[in-house]
Amino acid sequence: MLDELKEEGIVNKVGGRFKLSTLIQKRMVALNTGARPLVDLKTNDKLTIVVQEILQDKIFLDQSGNLVMRGGSAGDAVRRAMLTDISDVGGGDD
Repeated sequence: MLDELKEEGIVNKVGGRFKLSTLIQKRMVALNTGARPLVDLKTNDKLTIVVQEILQDKIFLDQSGNLVMRGGSAGDAVRRAMLTDISDVGGGDD
């Protein structure tokens, strides 16, 4: 296990162990399906990449539990926009 995951700082940063687990899981899925890392590390270990992204405030969960990324490329922004649920955009029957 990574030493950073043993510290309470990362747990507190994301709002608890459940949220940390959820954030890690969602980002791992994204990396495994082709998303590019938001940090420049000399490793292929995806867990290390995700932990560093959290510590550097590159990723977080919004209030709805959705993965939000900061610092991605313009292409990443376009892909995220394409994946946004239309009901999240507005104009629906509320």
